[in-house]
Amino acid sequence: MKVRNLESARRGVVLLVSIWLCVVVPLGLAAAPYAAMVMDARSGKVLHTENANTRLHPASLTKMMTLYIAFEAVQQGEVSMDTLVTISQKAASEPPSKLGLRAGQKIKLRYLVRAAAVKSANDAATAIAEAISGSEAAFARRMNRTAQAMGMSRTTFRNAHGLTEDGHLSTARDMTVLGRHMIYDYPMYYNLFSRQTADAGVRSVNHTNRRLLASYKGADGIKTGYTRAAGFNLVASAERGGERVIATVFGGRSTATRNARVAELLDLGFDRAPTRVALALPKKPRYQGNRGLIASGSDVAVASTMPDGEGKPAAGKTIAVVLAVQKSPRPRMRPVAAPQMPEASVVAAMQEGIREAVAEATAEKVAAASLFEADQPRKRPAARPKDLVLASVDAGAPVAPDPEIREQVQEIITRVSTSGGRHWGINIGRYGSHFAAEKVLLKTALTEMSTLDGALRKVVKRKAGFDANFMGLNRETADLACRRLQARNITCFMIGPS
Repeated sequence: MKVRNLESARRGVVLLVSIWLCVVVPLGLAAAPYAAMVMDARSGKVLHTENANTRLHPASLTKMMTLYIAFEAVQQGEVSMDTLVTISQKAASEPPSKLGLRAGQKIKLRYLVRAAAVKSANDAATAIAEAISGSEAAFARRMNRTAQAMGMSRTTFRNAHGLTEDGHLSTARDMTVLGRHMIYDYPMYYNLFSRQTADAGVRSVNHTNRRLLASYKGADGIKTGYTRAAGFNLVASAERGGERVIATVFGGRSTATRNARVAELLDLGFDRAPTRVALALPKKPRYQGNRGLIASGSDVAVASTMPDGEGKPAAGKTIAVVLAVQKSPRPRMRPVAAPQMPEASVVAAMQEGIREAVAEATAEKVAAASLFEADQPRKRPAARPKDLVLASVDAGAPVAPDPEIREQVQEIITRVSTSGGRHWGINIGRYGSHFAAEKVLLKTALTEMSTLDGALRKVVKRKAGFDANFMGLNRETADLACRRLQARNITCFMIGPS
């Protein structure tokens, strides 16, 4: 009797396990709804969609917006990549995936950016949010304003990392749009998303998407995401022969099946995308800033409200402003008029600033020489031979060059006018005032004489501030100048012919 009972129990267990494996597990894996989209990144043309407007959980695809705002904040001068960020208890307690930061620890923003982009670290994402906006809630409001400015009309962010939260939703279409902005709005940072490993300060981290990056030809980003509610998500981009395609998948059932589907979608995109198409850059969203910390008529941050290098809290009246922002998500503020300065004082201030810039630039020039020019010995031109007789022309005689010589001269002039290509430039940042931009241009020109000698310093007024540009370069010189400046951690990107 006991043997029969044991046999019946064994069969019952086997039956239950079979039901679980055949019915419950597949249903659980398929619980996350599926959506997909493929886009020609160059033109923004949609090549394929499946449920692309369905609002779903984006998971860590959220970190694309967190990083986008970090890049924006650096360009606008709110923070720098070398800003020391003090890790809060909230950031340190975020669940994995994480870098393992400790409360009270100080770490440079650049390492947090790398950890969020490569490892998809939740603690790093929260720390970035708090460093830029003071709190994750304020940062989420800025994320939503930026998303609306991009046209991501069906996206609502509640946090900076993407862990499941009520109302934290997006769509395959919106995330594809965000991916395109990541590629073209801040191209100087896009290489972060193709690094299979990165130094995150406290340790080296591996890319969450290294399998697809290693296996799919031309793949160079962008971001993975996973939660139980979302499934396995991915926004991927690849470039082949001048064609660039973005593919987005929501609700994959595993890393392997998601990657296989994304590869199929990228193949579909390359098949459907035209070989030649005019590049139509996405319209960069208007700078949003931290409302309440920035007057509505100004794009210059109040310095004392931003986390400084030592992580000290703001003091005095500024704290009251920050608290007011936290209570009211959309405060209305009048533009703050710039204080009037006597003309003589302005001139004196500019002269003093220029003297400081020259002094700083001279010191940096000496320091940089060992990095870039130590292996390049200076060459002195050979002296002119004493017995050299120079040609002369009688001032009173008419000059009538030989027709063949005239034709050669005309040909040379024509070639110079068409192939000189000095229609390129570089941008080294956007600043809050014309004077600040001029000062940076002068300082940079003095530290990078070898490539910027002869370039035109130009300040361009925008709605969001003053762009500091060097113009009148050819493409090769502009590219070299940018690479040399970026090697010194100076923000730089090329400006093509208009």
